[in-house]
Amino acid sequence: MSPTDLQQYLYDHIPLSKAMQVSADSVTPDAVVLRAPLAPNINHRETIFGGSASAVAILAAWSLLHTRLRGEGIECRLVIQRNTMEYELPISGEFTATSALEHPDQWSKFLRVFSRMGKARVSVVSTLAYDGQRVGHLVGEFVALSPATS
Repeated sequence: MSPTDLQQYLYDHIPLSKAMQVSADSVTPDAVVLRAPLAPNINHRETIFGGSASAVAILAAWSLLHTRLRGEGIECRLVIQRNTMEYELPISGEFTATSALEHPDQWSKFLRVFSRMGKARVSVVSTLAYDGQRVGHLVGEFVALSPATS
């Protein structure tokens, strides 16, 4: 899936992404990079609202799984089960969220469990960056559910 295709999918299916003006910078099997500007995500301190930072981090993580599973021809319902978010520094402008599997070596096990059970869990990390430095970090656990079990 191209960055343009992912961005359009997000805008069509997750309207908050459009309101936040999230854009897809890059999409590979190993990482998705999303970007968001300050203006629609600003708080009373003229920095990025924490909820917006968290939402973009979750969107990047979800997008990585969505594009990987689609690339492998797997149709499923993908939901977040839990996450932890660390806000390390204020974000005063446009920022990125870069996602990756927390344990890439467990992807094949995730696929086997999904194939056998119709559901499986996997952890994804998203790192937020602003002005060349890490400003936040999310770890999210996602569940893939086959259409028959969801």
